[in-house]
Amino acid sequence: MAKANPARICPVAAFQKMISGKYKLRIVWDLKDGPRRYGEIRSGLLRGTEGSAEIAPRVLSRELKALTQSGLIDRKDFGEVPPKVEYRLTRKGKSFVPVVAAIRDWGDRHLTETATLVDAAE
Repeated sequence: MAKANPARICPVAAFQKMISGKYKLRIVWDLKDGPRRYGEIRSGLLRGTEGSAEIAPRVLSRELKALTQSGLIDRKDFGEVPPKVEYRLTRKGKSFVPVVAAIRDWGDRHLTETATLVDAAE
């Protein structure tokens, strides 16, 4: 019986930890079309959502910082007054877009069917 190598992290667990958070996948998806400023990302996250119309600035800043630390996005500070900061996908982040697209496609196929069935049953 082979023993597990404790130094090796499970890639699925590492992936799950990297994308955990309410907005990370949606931020990456929004940045696929090019660089965005903080306010543009924030308004993009509000499109098509139900429930709360507010995203706490602290939460969005935390998600952006985590994505930057994981190497999926890059933060460019222009050093201007008023402050101008842009976020863009890194090469690693761009390679992640097809994964998010696959999740989106799966959701289109399977989650909309479930929502339709639940609505019909009520």
